[in-house]
Amino acid sequence: MAKLEITVCMGSSCFARGNDQNLEFIENYIKENGLEAQVDLSGTRCSGNCADGPNIVINGVEYRGVDQDKLKEILDEIKASV
Repeated sequence: MAKLEITVCMGSSCFARGNDQNLEFIENYIKENGLEAQVDLSGTRCSGNCADGPNIVINGVEYRGVDQDKLKEILDEIKASV
């Protein structure tokens, strides 16, 4: 599996809209799937797209309005394709 770079917007709007829970979901997903060595997970300040949040960037692609269901779908798809 190629290295995944996941950046979670931790600006106040994205955080309040669910990225606090999305971050926890990602951390658990990484552990449950044994991906600790394949994922660089980091947080960032406001990405400037507050109205479309919560926002997460995975390998340079920004996903907007991300909830845990959408996040699982994205991560499963990426995991399956590599």
